[in-house]
Amino acid sequence: MTKLPELAWTRSRDFRAAPFPVSSVTRSGWSSIAEALGEGRMTLLSLWGEPEAVCMALHDAEARRVAVARLAPAKGGFPSVGRHHAPAQRLERAAADLFGLTVEDAPDARPWLDHGRWEISQPLGASRPHAGTVPYSFLPVEGESLHQVPVGPVHAGIIEPGHFRFTAQGETVVRLEERLGYVHKGIDRLMQGATLERGAALAGRTSGDSTVAYATAFAQAAEAALGAKVPQRAFWLRGVMAELERLANHLGDIGAICNDAAFAMMLAQTSVLREKVLRAAQTAFGHRFMRDRIVPGGVTSDLDRDGEAQIRALLEEIGDRFPLLVELYDNTASLLDRTVATGRVGSGLVRRFGAGGYVGRASGRDFDARRDLRYSPYDMLAFDVPVRDDGDVNARVWIRILEVQKSCALISQLLNMMPKGDILAPVRPTGKPGEGLGLVEGFRGDILVWLSVEADGTIRRCHMRDPSWFQWPLLEAAVEGNIIADFPLCNKSFNCSYSGHDL
Repeated sequence: MTKLPELAWTRSRDFRAAPFPVSSVTRSGWSSIAEALGEGRMTLLSLWGEPEAVCMALHDAEARRVAVARLAPAKGGFPSVGRHHAPAQRLERAAADLFGLTVEDAPDARPWLDHGRWEISQPLGASRPHAGTVPYSFLPVEGESLHQVPVGPVHAGIIEPGHFRFTAQGETVVRLEERLGYVHKGIDRLMQGATLERGAALAGRTSGDSTVAYATAFAQAAEAALGAKVPQRAFWLRGVMAELERLANHLGDIGAICNDAAFAMMLAQTSVLREKVLRAAQTAFGHRFMRDRIVPGGVTSDLDRDGEAQIRALLEEIGDRFPLLVELYDNTASLLDRTVATGRVGSGLVRRFGAGGYVGRASGRDFDARRDLRYSPYDMLAFDVPVRDDGDVNARVWIRILEVQKSCALISQLLNMMPKGDILAPVRPTGKPGEGLGLVEGFRGDILVWLSVEADGTIRRCHMRDPSWFQWPLLEAAVEGNIIADFPLCNKSFNCSYSGHDL
């Protein structure tokens, strides 16, 4: 068994309350961590570059603790983690694109986010003029009677851009390879030198359907880095917003998955409920998606009597109508024929990639940041986490169904136990640099934000990791062996974020 270097492990209840202790490691220590990840002894939470270093966040599931390791690479190079642990490969490629870091012995050295169309290369590193577009080499596939089907990056309907290269034998998919990065917005560079107020706004716009989750993770990181105290009522209001966001997205996804199986009536019905969730959010917090309502130090919008009444009426309506839709789904044989046993992902692969959310829990990975890396207000609430081991489209639908029910119950608890008091406290610079980690459970899974602030409180470095970084690769595995016509169904059951991934 690989011997690990000494790491400053921090328990989940502690790392959101104070600046995060980073463990500086040697090259051999870095490689030892990579080997331990490959052995399955820890879970990789993220890997990112910095101006003169590379970092990775690690999760010890048994002890429910987290650590961050930092390596100052000699001459801009560092030993590849992806050589031992495949989930790190795309993150390493992104760090190379953004900072110009050299990943030594990398199993895949192709660019990832950089398509050759930026005005400058290595925008967070040397920032030199770009040499231009370089042809992208897709992985070779050998075999008889194979043909390729390129799809995207432009798709039909309202959907973000991404390219999917299918290799098929007849109608059966032999390999799917993705190419993403088309909606790269340069958020990491925009964060540099920004105020916390500006950073919170940028974080909330990283992936529009997860604005509450991203803003909460950013706020957690900022509050930890600066040792800020947050009013209790603000935590509870954040919880209500988070569960409303989860409700809206799960309801929308359930209908959209059924629509991709040609069962449009379910989409129509769940869309009505989703719209009612968004209208309740508008009444309660002044914005349908609750954007810019969560900031470091608390929240900017309180919940009054009318808003609470609207939310309670919403919960009652979902309680009346949603069970009938679940029954409709579960008793429509033609629909189940499309979703059952389609797009399976094995439990071993899900655990290896540390995939969270409905993708992980549908394949037996019993992890939820609300419970396992607990944070307020969830440390005061009673709830369980639904898990299945089927790993197919149907399982991912059912996890969403059960989470709709759980979110309704959580919102009821939050409203019934809501404390009174202030909703926002000042967050002031401490006069010295600080670093903080935020980890929250968005509707797709766990979202990580790592934040380094200067002595004056401006942002030195902010890294945000969407759950989709560890889910997109599993979609490639899920589609293998299925027919091309089932790809939209599999893809929608994952519903990975392009924007959150592409930064």
